[in-house]
This record gives sequence, structure tokens and C-alpha cells, in this order.
Amino acid sequence: MAKQRPTPRVRAHEPEPRRQSSPPPDPPPGAAPQNRPQRRSTHIEAVALYEQGLEAIQRHDYSAAVDLLESVLRQYPDERELHERVRLYLNICRRQVTPRESTPQSVEERLYASTLAINGGRYDEAISHLRLVRDEDPDNDHALYMLAVAHAQRGDHAEAIAHLERAIALNPENRALARRDADLDPLRQDESFRATLDAAPNAASPPRLDRRRPFRPKSGR
Repeated sequence: MAKQRPTPRVRAHEPEPRRQSSPPPDPPPGAAPQNRPQRRSTHIEAVALYEQGLEAIQRHDYSAAVDLLESVLRQYPDERELHERVRLYLNICRRQVTPRESTPQSVEERLYASTLAINGGRYDEAISHLRLVRDEDPDNDHALYMLAVAHAQRGDHAEAIAHLERAIALNPENRALARRDADLDPLRQDESFRATLDAAPNAASPPRLDRRRPFRPKSGR
């Protein structure tokens, strides 16, 4: 009787051990660097949206500017340096689109409102506030001086000089201020203006050093 051959044992397939891949060799000197995927930066998109907001401000479309600038803060939270400028312009735009709760009532409020109006080139608005101050306080030399500035910027030389003369008569310090004030440059070629500045101080009207001058329009030049 023939002997049966033993059945060979089948071994499970054992995967070969993985070979650790060696890092790619450094490119030879002078070779062009390999293109590697880079994380996309959002800075360009954020700046483009910010500039659209500035263009809306230039068009005086403050509501659109608010929407665009708020989108920069919302969509690009990592652009922190840009956010500082965005918030600055947002505050300006929000003041423009928010209706004013009340009109200026006191002398100080009207002087402040007229200062903002002059700085913004809204001379008619400034004159309206200042005339109310003048009616309530006829000897307010600061209001009269600012009336001179507003009228000078609007091209009303005669009215500007008349208010300036009165302001100097009430407080001679206004003469020195007018000599260096760029906001009165439109009057420099007027002989009446030069005569007002060259006139000798009136001894009967000493300087009113107690007059507070908290507000002055900022010259844009």
C-alpha cells in the first residue's frame, strides 16, 4: 500500500516590511526650486474689499461703506492690522448714517458743531450755528472769529473782515492768531484785511485772557 504524501501546510501571506522612504535629495546649486503647495493668503481679498469701502465713502454712500467694511471684519478675522483702519472708517460712516438725536442747544455744543462743520467744509451749516451763538452771546469773540473763518472760506470777504474786526476788538489776541491762520488765506490780498491786522491795539480794550478757546477749526492746508 502506497504511503500518502503529507499535505503541505499553507502559510498565510506575510506582507513585506515597508521600506522607509528617504527624503528627496536637495536640488543641486542653481537649480530652480520645486513648486510646493502654499496656503492661500486672504490679505489681497481683504484689502480689495477694504478699498471698495473707501470708494463708497468718497461717493458719500455711507450705508454701502458700512456694509463693505463690516464684511472685512466678518470674513477676514485674521487681518488684524487691517481691522484697525477698518474700525476707524466704520466709526465715521456710522455717525453719518445715524440720525442725530438732537440739535446743539448750548453755546458750547454749537461751537463744537460749527467746528466740525468747518472742518468738513460745510460752511453754511457752521454759519447757522455761529449766528445763534452770536445772538445769544454777542461778545463771544471765538464765535465771531469762526464766523470770519467760515465767511472767508465761502468767499464772503466783507462779512469775514467785519466779524474779524469785531473779534479783535473784543480780544486783541485774535490779531496774532489771524496773522498765522491758514484758514484766512483767502483774505490775504484784501487791503481791508491787511489794515485790520496792522492796526494798533486799542489801549482801552485789554486782552481778554479769561476767554476760553476750546474749539478751533483745523486748517486743511
